[in-house]
This record gives sequence, structure tokens and C-alpha cells, in this order.
Amino acid sequence: MVFLDIHAIQAVPPANINRDENGSPKTAQYGGARRLRVSSQAWKRAARKAMEAASADIPESQRTKRLPEVLANELTKRDPELGPRAAEVADATVTALFGAKTPKKNGRSVTEYLLFLGAAQRDRVVDLLLEHKADVLDTVGDTKKFTDLLKRIKLRDEVSTGHPPAVALFGRMIATDPTLNVDAACQVAHAISTHAVDAQFDYYTAVDDTDEAADETGAGMIGTIEFNAATMYRYATVDLRSLIDNLDGDRGMATDVAVSFARAFLCSMPTGKRTTFANNTRPDFALLSVRTDQPVSLAGAFERPVVALDSDGEPVGHLARSVRALAQHHVLQDEQYGTAPEFHTANYPAWIAEDAGRPGGSGSGYLPPSQPLPEGLAATRAALARLVGAPDA
Repeated sequence: MVFLDIHAIQAVPPANINRDENGSPKTAQYGGARRLRVSSQAWKRAARKAMEAASADIPESQRTKRLPEVLANELTKRDPELGPRAAEVADATVTALFGAKTPKKNGRSVTEYLLFLGAAQRDRVVDLLLEHKADVLDTVGDTKKFTDLLKRIKLRDEVSTGHPPAVALFGRMIATDPTLNVDAACQVAHAISTHAVDAQFDYYTAVDDTDEAADETGAGMIGTIEFNAATMYRYATVDLRSLIDNLDGDRGMATDVAVSFARAFLCSMPTGKRTTFANNTRPDFALLSVRTDQPVSLAGAFERPVVALDSDGEPVGHLARSVRALAQHHVLQDEQYGTAPEFHTANYPAWIAEDAGRPGGSGSGYLPPSQPLPEGLAATRAALARLVGAPDA
């Protein structure tokens, strides 16, 4: 077993990154206190998009209900002579492959649920359909004959192997055909604030430019937006053995994908209300741990909410105290269980290191030395490669 644990402490200014059905920032009760929360789904999507955008070596993926339309467009682009029959072929293919019904919505064929495929998988499906174009067009109107044809040309193999990194990491569930499911190699926790939070509101007005030109007073619009500001604890873990299996045994790719995900997870931000708040921060502290026992979340460090006041009642902020709590919990829990990571590296600014020597500071001996993120990621990849038997980068 080999796991890559990714921990981060991140100060987020006023924001509404991830809101509930009422438009309020999501929250959770933890340690008897209300905490700001960002769902794992929100950060997973942000990390997936960031990972695919950051490197041409990471194949793209697509999660959509409109796979019939996507396939039809690709078929038409590659073979314009198909014309309207492309949509017929695409609908029948999606139904036969995934058992997913394709009712019409606004004149477009859609599936009942989101389907998650790699762009390369989609292209291979189109390749096979066009390679057997004559047989496809002859049988597409007969469900049994068309299904038998797809089995004969092994179209199913194109979506059950060769998964892109995103599918290998985050998994895929096909409700109508569990044999096409992919178990996720990655777990992402809901991010929570390390301290208690209270709801805050922005009362805003918008000016009507025409009224202003006519020298009229008053607002053209009045409203409120709920927001919060918090120091967050974020955690994710990657199971390298599962990732290798999902990538058809490619150990080198698995280590590359795990490290690419770590960087994307650390440097991404969900997009909720970003034009209103511009809350584009990065983690102030990051810790990467490679373990061979089990993945270990350090959320317990914040079961007791961090307090931003010193003994004199002066505000000192949540960030340094959150880092201290995390670093101590990281070491003390391994001492408690008699375990240790195979490798770890941290990334943090100098002032946090300076804080280690102060009374009530982070505590020398608890913080690993800080490395610039590129160096830390390279060292992490080397540790993973050694443990899973992957080639050097």
C-alpha cells in the first residue's frame, strides 16, 4: 500500500466559494462550533480542470449528459456524409454501451445522468464506428443487431480501458451498468475552517446610469450577499495502487498523475462568486506525506476551534495557530500509534518558521524544513516512484 496525503492550511478572505440552496456559504458543525465548509465536489472539479489545463501531457476528460450530441458532432465532423444519421448512430451507441436512456431535452438527446469519459476514449469510439460504418448504418435501426455489432467490434473495450487521469483519480459510476464503474483512487475531504465562524452579509446597491445622468437619486438595485472569511484545513489522499490499476498498470504515469494532482489540488480554487470577491489565495502551508500504512487526515487538530486572540485578548490571527496545531497533531498522532510516514515535505513562508521559536509558536521539531513547491513535488515523485517501482522521471 502506498498513499500520498496532501494537507493544506489556506487563509481565504471574504468569499462565497461554495453555496447551499439558499445562496449561503456551506457550513458544518464540528467540535461544537459552526465551521465554514467547501464541499469535496467543488474542489475536485477545480483540481481536475486545473490539472488538465496545466499540462499537455494530461489527457482531457469530459463529464456530460450530452454525450449523444458530443458523439454526433464528432461523427459529423469526421464524416459529413453521415448527415442526420450521425445523431441516430450516437443515440443508439450511448444506449447500447451504457444502458442509458436518451430522451430529448430542448430538441437534444441527453442521458439520465452524467457520463464521464476521456477525450481519447470518445475518439476511439468514433474511430471504430466509422471503421465499420456500413455495418453500423445497416443495423442501427435494430437494437439487437446493433448491440451484437458493437459486441463484435469490441466497442465496449474502448470505454472500459485507457482511462484518462481524471477518471482514474475520481472514479466513475454507471448506474445502469456497474461493470463499467471505476473505483476512485483519490479521496477529497470537505474543507473546513479551523475556527468557528459567523455569517456575514454584504448590503450592496447598484446605480442606474440613466438615473444618474438625469440627476435622480436612489439605487437601481438593492440586495445582500452572504459571505464568510476563514482559515481552512484542506485534505486529500491518493491510493497509488488503485491509481496504477485504473491506469492499466502504468506505474510511471500513476506517479506523474499523483504529483500533478497534488499541485492542482493545492493551487486550484472553486469559482463560486469569484468575480464578486476575487478570493484568489493559495495555501499558506502545505504538507505532503507518503505513507505505506494508511491515509491519515489531520482534521482532528481542529476539533477544538482555533482562537485568534492571545492571552491579553489581542488579535493574532488564525493562520499561525492553525499551522502549529496541524504540525503538532501530525507528529503526536504518529507517536501515539507508533507509525511514521515514509517521506514528507512541507512548503511555508519564512515567518511561520520564525514563529516556531516564539512562546506558543509552531514548536521547533514539529515542522519539516520548507521546500519550494516544485522541489517538494519532485522529491515526492521520487519517493513514490521508489515505493511503487516506477521509473525515474
